[in-house]
Amino acid sequence: MQEIDIIITGGKALLLDPQNTIIDQSALAINGGEIIAIGKMGELSKQFKAKKTIDARNSLIMPGFINCHTHAAMTCFRGMADDLELMDWLNNYIFPAEAKNVNHELAYWGTLLACAEMIKSGTTTFCDMYIFEDETARAAKEAGMRCLVGEVLFDFPSPNFKSPAEGLAYTRMLLEKWQNDPLVNILVEPHALYTCSPALLEAARKLASDYNVPLGIHLLENKSEKEQLIQKLGKGAVSFLKEINYLSEKLIAFHCVCLDENDRSLFAEYGCKVSHSPASNMKLASGIAPVPDMLKAGITVGLGTDGCASNNTLDMFKEMSLTAKLHKAARLDPTVMDAKTVVRMATIDGARTLGMGKITGSLETGKRADIILIGLNKPHLTPLYNEYSHLVYAGGGADVDTVIINGKIVMENRRLLTMDENDILQKVREIAVRIKKSFSV
Repeated sequence: MQEIDIIITGGKALLLDPQNTIIDQSALAINGGEIIAIGKMGELSKQFKAKKTIDARNSLIMPGFINCHTHAAMTCFRGMADDLELMDWLNNYIFPAEAKNVNHELAYWGTLLACAEMIKSGTTTFCDMYIFEDETARAAKEAGMRCLVGEVLFDFPSPNFKSPAEGLAYTRMLLEKWQNDPLVNILVEPHALYTCSPALLEAARKLASDYNVPLGIHLLENKSEKEQLIQKLGKGAVSFLKEINYLSEKLIAFHCVCLDENDRSLFAEYGCKVSHSPASNMKLASGIAPVPDMLKAGITVGLGTDGCASNNTLDMFKEMSLTAKLHKAARLDPTVMDAKTVVRMATIDGARTLGMGKITGSLETGKRADIILIGLNKPHLTPLYNEYSHLVYAGGGADVDTVIINGKIVMENRRLLTMDENDILQKVREIAVRIKKSFSV
């Protein structure tokens, strides 16, 4: 009998593998951070002896959620500038708030708060674009979360750098510092086509190519941006990206609300990925991304919450529910964006969007053990006929009981094990007082 680190027994396992396998009375064996066996409880209990056994009876066992687009430290700006149009919100509130308040301390504590919120709602991996991303990486590492992070790059100064050259140098530092880390991964992230010059875009593309990492960019978030870019570039945004060699399987485009048929054809041809953020797009009245058409074209689409200043939560259950319902209402078709498709977008397709499909996003032998347990013994989750429907239409972040990332238990029975939750809450409240004062000066 082989001795291993952890065995999870007795639950219903939702594997999200290519066959969408579901195993009743399952068992998962974990050793060295890796899933080494999956099967029936009776079979695996004869093969393995574990240091830690997790009783998952009356629970759903599944891969953790992949949040494909966040601005983690913006938890500190949650609810600060609601009910505004995108460019008004960004230029007149968010950019000024960041200029006055964002520093190393805010980036670190704001990210820890985000990690606490994400873990407690079942997210095990997130992709982040913000400022002082070395602090974001440090906080995520301490929390035990898997992440893909990049410093936001602008033509104008940010709180962290005075010039585009400094921003690129900082990104190179991140690439060097976190190379080969088991949890922290780095990407290159020019903010958007309307905030980055062709020279900066080219330098960012070259840096990503030199290190063979993804490129992330906000793209076609609303109609006014699309029109602005046509005037600025003299052509459509995606055609411009093709011209400057941005289209590839390494490109992650955030939002893509105004991706037309020709754009979708190019994205499919080059293997570009999309992160869909319905809550943020709805709240900022940016529009409805043509996700059903993207999927039909063969584009890989993941889900992202965006930041807490435009959502205002990091709960992927809410994002799944909105994704399914929004597109049904928009198309007047109840069969569009079925629950199984949406759950895959939040897990394995999200992992593929971030270039991590070979290591996470599904429960398969050889993959890293990024696993969540959802307690089913609750009134709103009873009875259970369809697991996917339950997750999308009935479940919520508070239903997540236990979270394992890279084989380490980071939350058990709703208690965070890698962070002092009360300390984080207190620190962020103190930061919020300073933010509020900065706007009264």
